[in-house]
Amino acid sequence: MSTPLLFRKTLFHICDGLGAGLSRFSGPSRVAVVYALEDTGPVFIHDPQDLLREHEPKIREIFSRFPPPLCPAGPAYDGFIPCADVQLSGIISFGARSAPLPLQMWFTDHHPDICSVLPTQRWLEQACRLMVQSMESRACTVENAGFILHDFALHAVRDAIVDERSRSIMDSRLRVYTVLAAILDLSKAREEGRLPVGEMAFVEPDLVDTIHYMAKLDPHERPLLQDTKHVRKLLQAVEGTRHRLVCDGTHIIGIGAGRLPDYSIGAEFLGSYGFISLQEEKICSFADGSLHSSTREPILVALEETLVEMRWPAHHIYGIMHMVLEIVKSAQERRHGCALILDYGTPLAHTSGQRLTSALNLRRLAELDLAKTLARVDGALHIDIRTLRLVAFATLMDGKAVPGESRARGARYNSALRFSAEHPDLFVVVVSADRPISIIQHGAELSTRCEWQPQGRDVGSPLPLEQWASP
Repeated sequence: MSTPLLFRKTLFHICDGLGAGLSRFSGPSRVAVVYALEDTGPVFIHDPQDLLREHEPKIREIFSRFPPPLCPAGPAYDGFIPCADVQLSGIISFGARSAPLPLQMWFTDHHPDICSVLPTQRWLEQACRLMVQSMESRACTVENAGFILHDFALHAVRDAIVDERSRSIMDSRLRVYTVLAAILDLSKAREEGRLPVGEMAFVEPDLVDTIHYMAKLDPHERPLLQDTKHVRKLLQAVEGTRHRLVCDGTHIIGIGAGRLPDYSIGAEFLGSYGFISLQEEKICSFADGSLHSSTREPILVALEETLVEMRWPAHHIYGIMHMVLEIVKSAQERRHGCALILDYGTPLAHTSGQRLTSALNLRRLAELDLAKTLARVDGALHIDIRTLRLVAFATLMDGKAVPGESRARGARYNSALRFSAEHPDLFVVVVSADRPISIIQHGAELSTRCEWQPQGRDVGSPLPLEQWASP
């Protein structure tokens, strides 16, 4: 049995919109789908960017018999039976069964810096629903399905929050769309040129009186949540404190402290970015008026993997990673670039810079804090990672031109490429002011990202499971 042309067209539009939308939310994201068009199979796989490669044994084990043994993710409704994540390493999945489509399971990348998988799963659930609706020729045309998934971030976060809150609160009066819209508006509101810093809590109206208030506003003078300028001014009252503005979804009630009622929504504003949480668990971040999945923590997986391959003791690798992470986070918070030369050579590489008569011991908190401030000076920190000591700062990195240089990446990045090409026993960590982090060794950037090309109009035909999984 081959896949009908109309179904293939629907598949392309949903894959295209889903991949584009998730890439904006989480960074470059691939998508794949496993499906069956009839109650007795066969099972097909559409994986245009090889997301599922290296998972063939598990895919074959799950889907080789029909119907596959998939755990339900929730109660059935309108003939739509959701299926839970199938637990593939590095992949998020969500599927469903229905009369028009007996099986569909959607997959995408599980990025290492994701706050929560819940919004992504709701995104995949929407893809399942749109596929069914498109096949039934109701509520959604083929082309519209892709457009809906392209801009689904707000809805995915809202659905994730509503689903989690519904486990405890059956009849909520807190309108999550209104809350999310207000958070995004506030994130862009400046007061005397400064973006907001402080915390807000959005509490179910019936539970606002259970909070301990440091200050409670007169009921007749409580600002509306939609009055962004007024709320932005009030946020200054909790900046730099452990207190938070409390809102019932409509009005600002006062300034509260201590434990919040269960399933309250939290918003933490940190200037240019912030986080949305539920039950004190981060759901997503926001920046520039948009929602994102990122924890905004530095990603140093490539460095850690390379150190592990060098077979150094685990406690020493931990010390290196802790030191690098602290310096990188400090640079990002202060919004300046920097570079770290992580040298393990014998002897250390000869460098031009401000050498110290007594190296700083970066295991000591005070000396690590000093290294963070020295990272602001032009040039690199030169660190002996065998002893975790800073031997020089404001270090110049030079060398001959190497392949892979890019004018788009700036002088610090290209200097690191050249310098590492001529000194094999070191790494260079390059932190850009706009947040990207590069780990460079032997004149090339180390990366844990999957290299793939965006799909075009010709994405190939879905393959039967047996053919796809064959060697």
